[in-house]
Amino acid sequence: MEFKTGIGWKACYDEERDLYTAERSCTGAYHLYEITKEIYDQLEEGVSDDVVYKVITEGRHLYMDVDDRCGPPYTVVLDHDYEKLCPWAKVVSSGREWPDELVDAAVELFDSEKNNREQRRKKREAGEKES
Repeated sequence: MEFKTGIGWKACYDEERDLYTAERSCTGAYHLYEITKEIYDQLEEGVSDDVVYKVITEGRHLYMDVDDRCGPPYTVVLDHDYEKLCPWAKVVSSGREWPDELVDAAVELFDSEKNNREQRRKKREAGEKES
């Protein structure tokens, strides 16, 4: 695995799976993303952290944990395979995970989570067919 790091972020290229992933964090927030090669290539020394954070968030959001003192801490799992996709990550969790129904609603509602719609819809359809 190849890594790139900066203040509050880390990106990984897994050569065996040809997979690019990233984590970013700051006080009160932790996020995991599946990113593209194009995003990974933009993460170079000298690029400002603000630009890096913005570029990383263009990827597919996999996981987030929030404990920002604006309310109770919570965890949102957007893709339950986040541990398989990011085995290298030091995942932060408040232990209060949103139920899948709430995550599905948020993914459908918020444009910032549109990269997860197809994956979550397929998962829901598969679950309905098994029932």
